Amino acid sequence: MNALEQFTPLMDVVISHIHEGVILTDYKGKILFHNPAADELLGFPQFDTVGAIQEATGIDLHRSLTTTASNELVTGRTIIDRHRFEQRITRNGKTRFLEVNSTMVPIPGEPAPIRLMVMSDITDKRRLQAVLNDNRTSGLITRDPRMIEISAMMEHIAPTRASVLLQGESGTGKSLLARMIHEKSQRSNAPIIEINCAAIPETLIESELFGHVKGAFTGATQDREGRLQAANGGCLFLDEISELPLHLQPKLLKALEEQSFQMVGSDKNVKVDVRIIAASNQNLRELVDSGDFRADLYYRLAVIPVEIPALRDRPGDIPLLIRYICDQLVSRGYPDNLECDEEAMQLMMDYPWPGNVRELTNAVEHGMILAKNGRVTASALPFDIRHYRNGVAARNQAPVASSSPQESDPHKREILDALEDSNGNRAEAARKLGIDRSTLWRRMHRLKLI
Repeated sequence: MNALEQFTPLMDVVISHIHEGVILTDYKGKILFHNPAADELLGFPQFDTVGAIQEATGIDLHRSLTTTASNELVTGRTIIDRHRFEQRITRNGKTRFLEVNSTMVPIPGEPAPIRLMVMSDITDKRRLQAVLNDNRTSGLITRDPRMIEISAMMEHIAPTRASVLLQGESGTGKSLLARMIHEKSQRSNAPIIEINCAAIPETLIESELFGHVKGAFTGATQDREGRLQAANGGCLFLDEISELPLHLQPKLLKALEEQSFQMVGSDKNVKVDVRIIAASNQNLRELVDSGDFRADLYYRLAVIPVEIPALRDRPGDIPLLIRYICDQLVSRGYPDNLECDEEAMQLMMDYPWPGNVRELTNAVEHGMILAKNGRVTASALPFDIRHYRNGVAARNQAPVASSSPQESDPHKREILDALEDSNGNRAEAARKLGIDRSTLWRRMHRLKLI
């Protein structure tokens, strides 16, 4: 009995009961041994070669084979030949992620080494990362020249202390860019603290920003740090800064300029070292002109102003983003290998995306959930996308002289009145109407107001 024949039964005794999948092959890829865990991970117990595994499952183990290294071992030369890679595998409609570690193992008395491959299921780890990356990713998925220019600008802005003002419609990626700036800065080891000025009641926002001391107001039972203190050494991201009440804007300006402030109910100065990134879906300069935002605070925030284009102005990014979103959703457990038919893709290319990338993400998830037989068809897309083209055609065909349904629509007068009261500011008009900005945008399109 040769050394290899003695080695294999030993592997069977030692490795058959561990949770990791183990496969032994010769340097040509012939399977010498595989344990039950490998069978379960691959979902295909009957295989003789790594080629058969690839044909049946799509998992490419050939990359872990190095014939040249094996031949060098035959000549007596000792080398280290290790590989590690991750592989996505779909079996019976379920997608899993495997980590494969591969190495050459010389066998005493044998002229050629064998290849040892150890496989682990890392699906839960990858899905957790995908969920976290929804909020923490700092990469830009784009091929649009303006977005590429913005990305390049971020590389120059990030290492500085300069305040940055990001402006653009909701869902265009302002939070993403803020994190990108922070993660590429010298402050990346310190936290980036986010506060949405529109999401906090006006009576609480001062305490949220600056903190308070015990007894400062009813319910203040102990000292509490504010977001500025939490961001000390790092970055404070002020989202929807246009919603910050006017009476608090001077205090914020003073805190930013002096890097010190007083907590609510205290007369002691608190020193901080904080970089500010602000974002707004409204044009702050227009708000300054209308008296709704302080000019001095605007100039303090807009050292580096950045205007982010809407998704409808960069349609070439839509297919790229769809592919990226699909990959993220697959990592979270959605089905793999779905196809999007031509009509569905054309509908998404034609749609103007008032909710921008956020709306696109929801639409892709909607399509994946309602896909049939592995295909995302037009019927799987959200209602607004499916019917947008018909609505445009109907408006274009409506007689100019005759009364149209739009003219009698009760929303039309309300929208016009709200826009007039808001001096044309759509975000303000949407708030007056009690709807979000994207809903207002769709109604205005339907009524041919834009």
